[in-house]
Amino acid sequence: MSIRLRLTAWYSGILAVMLLALSAAIYGFVYFNTYGDIKDRLKNQASQIVLQPVTYLDGSSNIFVGGNLEGQNLFAQMYIYDIDKIIPNNNMKTFNLRFNVPEQETIVSQQGFVRASYDGNPFLIYQRPVDIPGYDGNPAAVLQMAAYTGEQDRLMLRLKNILIVGSFATLIAAFTFGLFLARKAMSPIGKVIEAANGIQTGTDLSSRIVYDGPQDEIGRLIQTVNSMLGRMEGFYTELEDSYATQRRFVSDASHELRTPLTTIRGNIDLLQKIWEMNPDESRMTEAEIRQLSIESVKDIADESKRMSRLVSDMLSLARADTGRTFDIEPVALEPMMTEVARRASFLPRQAEWSVGNLGHLNGKYIVGNKDYLQQMLFIFIDNAFKYTPSGEVAMDAVFYQNQVGIRISDTGIGMDKDEVPHIFDRFYRADESRGITEGIGLGLSIAKWIIDEHGGSVEVVTRQGEGTTFVIWLPLLFAPPLE
Repeated sequence: MSIRLRLTAWYSGILAVMLLALSAAIYGFVYFNTYGDIKDRLKNQASQIVLQPVTYLDGSSNIFVGGNLEGQNLFAQMYIYDIDKIIPNNNMKTFNLRFNVPEQETIVSQQGFVRASYDGNPFLIYQRPVDIPGYDGNPAAVLQMAAYTGEQDRLMLRLKNILIVGSFATLIAAFTFGLFLARKAMSPIGKVIEAANGIQTGTDLSSRIVYDGPQDEIGRLIQTVNSMLGRMEGFYTELEDSYATQRRFVSDASHELRTPLTTIRGNIDLLQKIWEMNPDESRMTEAEIRQLSIESVKDIADESKRMSRLVSDMLSLARADTGRTFDIEPVALEPMMTEVARRASFLPRQAEWSVGNLGHLNGKYIVGNKDYLQQMLFIFIDNAFKYTPSGEVAMDAVFYQNQVGIRISDTGIGMDKDEVPHIFDRFYRADESRGITEGIGLGLSIAKWIIDEHGGSVEVVTRQGEGTTFVIWLPLLFAPPLE
């Protein structure tokens, strides 16, 4: 059974109970008021009958019931047990009525109101014993005062039919309109189900539930579902991007590893063939064989170093992907920058190496890891040397508000502005430099991770053919550490 049908059934059941209680209350109120008035009239008129002492009345005698209008519409008879005589009033004589008389022994226990029907006409009868002066023992007579209740009975029957039919009609109408309103109120839930089914059977997480109704429970539910769909879409997009990055990473790593492995394997095969040849079968002199062997071993060593650097960089990026961090402490800028400048002068290069004034860094500190900061700076410096075949590579530092900017600029080949958003992607290298400039395209990715872990940012200014400038912004720690 659906929710809307259960809700309608509950509401209809509650309404049915309320209608039953209301109908019973109305019917009881009208019933007791209608018949209560008649009973009061009968009691009142019965008390007004005056019995005069008589020896015994003959058959032509009569009893008088009240002189008011109410008394004229009542029926009365007195029955005297000893002489088996009935004394009726004029109404009894007119309609030739005679009520059944109770036994003399039971009249005391049967006094009160009884209902009876004579010739199909309903009556409400009030009967009580009558004591005659000078008569001892059981009551000598019984007085029966009655009122015709046909009109009242028909009124109560009509009222009962009206209440029953009206209650059923109201209940049916309430059930019909309640089911309609419940279906209308629960229709947004159907949209939620359709959206959930659409997501379950497809991959489109951009669908949302359109709802323009009030912000009631259903409105808040739909808003929550839409928010949940938005988060699911974000998670799904991030997951897809992660999978795409992972696939690209594996593809690029495989490509980068294939080249050195192919070179190593080729040189090993060449050395194996040369060393397995007999001296009389070889067309090469011993000096040529020795020179060729040295070149092959050198190639193997160079490719092994390249693979070592690749594996080391990949391990660093794997650490970044797993969320692992490093220990941090206050780092003095001037000693670290001076050491980096000195060691950078020994890097393989063709460009001039220029270092600006670092004296204004004295007493300035940043919170970080000195080893990783140096690794990050060497990545940018080595990258500048690689892409500056001639010209100059310079390093200096600037301050802005509460940050220090380490600026590394070169006059090398530069980059196109479309390449800038991708330079920190893993294994990305400019197409013009791929295969020409040594490198595997992981250095800037590692540098960006180190900058992010230090709460910094990097700014890139470049123009193709004119050079590139990197400014690494790091937050300053103004208070020097206590010794």
